Amino acid sequence: MGTGHYFWALFYFASLCSASLANNAKINFREKEKKVLDQILGAGKYDARIRPSGINGTDGPAVVRVNIFVRSISKIDDVTMEYSVQLTFREQWTDERLKFDDIQGRLKYLTLTEANRVWMPDLFFSNEKEGHFHNIIMPNVYIRIFPNGSVLYSIRISLTLACPMNLKLYPLDRQICSLRMASYGWTTNDLVFLWKEGDPVQVVKNLHLPRFTLEKFLTDYCNSKTNTGEYSCLKVDLLFKREFSYYLIQIYIPCCMLVIVSWVSFWLDQGAVPARVSLGVTTLLTMATQTSGINASLPPVSYTKAIDVWTGVCLTFVFGALLEFALVNYASRSGLNKPNMHKENLKKKRRDLEQASLDAASDLLDTDSNATFAMKPLVRHPGDPMAMEKLRQCEVHMQPPKRPNCCKTWLSKFPTSWLDIQCSRSKRIDVISRITFPLVFALFNLVYWSTYLFREEEDE
Repeated sequence: MGTGHYFWALFYFASLCSASLANNAKINFREKEKKVLDQILGAGKYDARIRPSGINGTDGPAVVRVNIFVRSISKIDDVTMEYSVQLTFREQWTDERLKFDDIQGRLKYLTLTEANRVWMPDLFFSNEKEGHFHNIIMPNVYIRIFPNGSVLYSIRISLTLACPMNLKLYPLDRQICSLRMASYGWTTNDLVFLWKEGDPVQVVKNLHLPRFTLEKFLTDYCNSKTNTGEYSCLKVDLLFKREFSYYLIQIYIPCCMLVIVSWVSFWLDQGAVPARVSLGVTTLLTMATQTSGINASLPPVSYTKAIDVWTGVCLTFVFGALLEFALVNYASRSGLNKPNMHKENLKKKRRDLEQASLDAASDLLDTDSNATFAMKPLVRHPGDPMAMEKLRQCEVHMQPPKRPNCCKTWLSKFPTSWLDIQCSRSKRIDVISRITFPLVFALFNLVYWSTYLFREEEDE
C-alpha cells in the first residue's frame, strides 16, 4: 500500500505541474501592461510637466532624435510660393523615470495613444502655414515606451509650408524648399534636437510630381538666437528641378510657331493689304494673349524672368512683322518707288554703245544718187586706213554671240540676289525681311539657350 500511495502522489504532482505550465503558456503578457503602466505612470509617481534628465541621468539638456518619412508631396505652388507635404514624423528620447521590468523579455514595449500622459518635446514647424492631424479611422499617432526608458513618438501629419522661390531662371530653374523644426519654449540648455543617425530622412519610392522632380535632399541644423535665448532647430532642404518638357510643349513651341507664321506676310503680294493686315494683327493678338496667360500663372515679381525675355522678344518679332508691312505699304505709295539712278545710268550707257555700233555698221552701206542701195565689196587696198577700220568694225559686229553663263541665268530667276534684284524698293524690303528676320531670330535662340542653360549649370 505504501508503494501504491507513493505512485499516485507522484502522478498527481506531475499533473499539477503540467497544468501549471499549460496555464502559463496561455497567459497573454500584454494584459500585464496595465499594471506596469499604473506602476510607472500612477498618480504621484510621474509628472509630465518635468522634462527628462540629460544623457546618463546628468543635469544636461534632454536629447531628442528626429527622423521623418515623406509619404507624398501633393503640390508646389509658384503663385503662393508654398508646397504641401504629408509625412510620418518621429521623435525618440530617453526618460529614466519610465524604466520597467520586461518580464524576461516578454514585454518588448508599452503602447500609449494619449500624448499628454508623458512629457513631450515642444517642437513646432517654423515655416508652416497650415497643418492638421489624421484621425481616420483612429488618430494616426502612437507612443511606445521601451524597458530601458526610451520613448518613441510617431504621428502622421499633413503640412502646407512656405517655400520662397527665386524665379529668375523660370522655367529652367531649381527650387529649394525647406522643412524647419525648432523648439518653441525650451532653450538649448534644456532641450536639444538631433537628427537620427544613419538615415534621418526617408522618401517614398514612387514619389511623383506633375511638374517637378525631387533630385535630392539635405539635412542640416539651424539653431536660432533671440533675446530670450538660443533654440535648437533642424531643417531638411528638398531640391526640386522643374520639368522643362511641359513648358517646351505649352509655351516655347507655340511662341516659335506664332513668330514663324508672322513671317508669311513677307511672301504675300504687297497689294494684298487685307491678307497681310489680318495675318499681322491676328498673330500679334494671339501672342499677347499667350503672354498674359503665362503671367497669370506666376507671382508679380520685381525682376525679369527667363520666360519674360522669351515672350517679350517673340512679341517684338511679331510686332516688327506688322510694322514691316506698314513700311512696305508706305514705300509703294510714296515716291520711294522710283527707278534707281545707278541702274538708269547703266541703261543709258548700254543704249549709247548700241547706237554707236549701229552707226559704225551703217557706214558700210552706200547709197547712189538714184536712191538705190549697193553693197561695196570688202576689198582691202593696201595703204587704205579707212578700209581697215571698216573691216575691223564689221568683224566685231559679225562675231557670234557669246554663250550665256548657266549660273548667272539660274541666279537671275531669284529676286533675293543682291546683284540681280530688278524690282521696286518696296519689294526689296520684303526680300530683305525674308532673310533678316529668320537670321536674327536664330541668333536670339542661340544666345538665349546658351545663356540660361549655362546659368542653370552654375546654379547647380
